[in-house]
Amino acid sequence: MSTTRDWLPAGRDGQLSMADDWISVCTTRQTDWNIPGPALTELTTLRGTAATALETAKNETTRTPVATAQCKEAFDALTVFMRDFKRRYFLSPPLLDSDYISLGLKPHDPTPTPSGIPTAQVTVETYLLGRHELGIRIIYVVGSPSDPANKGYRIWYTVVAPGETPPANPDELRKSFFTKRKKDVIEFDFGDSGKTAYFAVQIENEGKKGPWGPLVSALIP
Repeated sequence: MSTTRDWLPAGRDGQLSMADDWISVCTTRQTDWNIPGPALTELTTLRGTAATALETAKNETTRTPVATAQCKEAFDALTVFMRDFKRRYFLSPPLLDSDYISLGLKPHDPTPTPSGIPTAQVTVETYLLGRHELGIRIIYVVGSPSDPANKGYRIWYTVVAPGETPPANPDELRKSFFTKRKKDVIEFDFGDSGKTAYFAVQIENEGKKGPWGPLVSALIP
């Protein structure tokens, strides 16, 4: 399914327009890009089938639940084929930027975007799930979740029994796990029920660590 980050247009008219561009450009560059004739023929056929199905589904006199379903099936087939077509013939050999633009695609940028050192500060909010389980939810204290430096979260924690000395700061936490999810689950041992878990989080990005979040605690069910 198309998304705002996808190269394939979200609308069906846009998908047909892109297919038209591909057929036109690839007919001219078929030999240069080693595109087999049957593949280009199939793209043309699928494009025609999808266009006909769309017209039928949009027409007030021919629009029925069956026509709508057939239209979806035709576009599913077209877009699946276009994704495979792009992978097979547009990536090897590499195309020039002007070629990508002519196909309605974004030129390839081989230079990775530097993401930098994480500066955001996060904490966890806990909630009950079941016996010996706590759900955790990442909460941003400082900074934005959209910052590209925020690749994932190192959740540090320690379990403390009643009467034991709790950790004074995050540096005293002993266990950890890494997650890229903003919601996750920690399963504790059977004997940890009734004890207190202490948490703190650092954002991590390829070995680079952000500042500690505040130390928080929760009773293990």
